[in-house]
Amino acid sequence: MKKILVMMIVVSIGFVFSSTAQIRKIPAEVTNAFSEKYPDAKDVEWKDNLSSFIVSFEKEGENLEARFNKKGEWQSTEKLIEVDDLPEKVEDGFEKSKYSDWEVKSVYKIELPKDELQYRLRVAKSDIQQRNLLFNEKGKLLKDKITL
Repeated sequence: MKKILVMMIVVSIGFVFSSTAQIRKIPAEVTNAFSEKYPDAKDVEWKDNLSSFIVSFEKEGENLEARFNKKGEWQSTEKLIEVDDLPEKVEDGFEKSKYSDWEVKSVYKIELPKDELQYRLRVAKSDIQQRNLLFNEKGKLLKDKITL
């Protein structure tokens, strides 16, 4: 019985470590592109998302998350912002949406190539009804996705 218990513990520990391990090595093109774009980044942590690589880091006291494809091309960077920091056009777009009576739980500012900006609002009406709303900087709702 003791052997079975020990074996179960060892397997459980192995599973925990394997589930947090990288599936593949981060390519040099990706790490080099990141270092070039964010030379002052601190507390860098990489995640392999199969279709892209996600890096969480700190820059100038702000927590950011950037995505790069496998060729090292930067795809986006996002940061958590305060609801009060939403641009007026985005706030207006939200107020005109069918979710205007939902509570805004969090807001992310997303920088994209070609100096494009988007804003992701996580909204909730209850513990069960939650959505991610993606707005462009002109306040147009681009995407409406259920969150779990």
